[in-house]
Amino acid sequence: MLLNNFQQILTAAKNLPKKRVVVALAQDDDVIEAVLRANKDGLADFSLVGDKKKIYDIAEKLNGDISGCDIIKEMDYEKSIRVAVDMVSSGYAHILMKGMVQTPDLLRVVLEKESGLRTGGILSHLSILEVPNYHKMIIITDGGLNISPDIKQKAGIVQNAVEVAHALGNEMPKVAVLAAIELVNPAMQATIDAALLSKMAERGQIKKCIIDGPLAMDNAISKIAAQHKGIKSDVAGDADILLVPEINSGNILYKTLAFIAQAKSCGLVAGAKVPIVVTSRADSYETKLLSIAVASILQNKQV
Repeated sequence: MLLNNFQQILTAAKNLPKKRVVVALAQDDDVIEAVLRANKDGLADFSLVGDKKKIYDIAEKLNGDISGCDIIKEMDYEKSIRVAVDMVSSGYAHILMKGMVQTPDLLRVVLEKESGLRTGGILSHLSILEVPNYHKMIIITDGGLNISPDIKQKAGIVQNAVEVAHALGNEMPKVAVLAAIELVNPAMQATIDAALLSKMAERGQIKKCIIDGPLAMDNAISKIAAQHKGIKSDVAGDADILLVPEINSGNILYKTLAFIAQAKSCGLVAGAKVPIVVTSRADSYETKLLSIAVASILQNKQV
């Protein structure tokens, strides 16, 4: 079944077998509020690593019952990350979640050979958004991890996003490869990469999706804009996935939609053996809750 809004995603996640989420450095108000809500709704079980007293204090401030969670006292920043990663590596936990840690610090430990969480492919960040005035959910990638990916990395980033779209019920997602213009310009590498990715999809090098590009943002999401420019494309005006040229444009696009357009959103890192919930520390508890729900669906699809 195609899950096309976050209410459907939450309902679907509640009906799945519960997975265990481990949070590295969990002593954050929005993280604990998301955990309390997710625990109450039966979305997941939780192990919280970090400052035990602060975790209990935050839960008390929020009038929440956190007694059903495992709480592992670890005051050291680096050790907190390693404890959380080890719990996933051992199979005790199934989803890794970022608390009050820097994303590069968390992923550095994830990528260590000893963690056993690498798959051989690229790790990439994706944002899933429910945007007012757009007719379906949309995935933006990669606005949070890979700084300036080359064509090979972009192909892997697309494949990660496609697999997430499949898990959410979209069997043939439409991928718009974004650039500033919709024509190939040898002076603009993003347009060259877009054309190559489109051809790679045609030849089956990137599977189970439709890719078109280069497409400017207006052409990717507006059929009217595409028609005005004479663009004939199955993707234009109906994109499921937006592949951005590099991290700056992706980060700006995501935050513009989330903070100005009031889009609901969640954030994940895909490409590891388990889903990794990675949201901005400025994101609300709702964003973190929705990220847990999507991660639960992904992990249930993987097993």
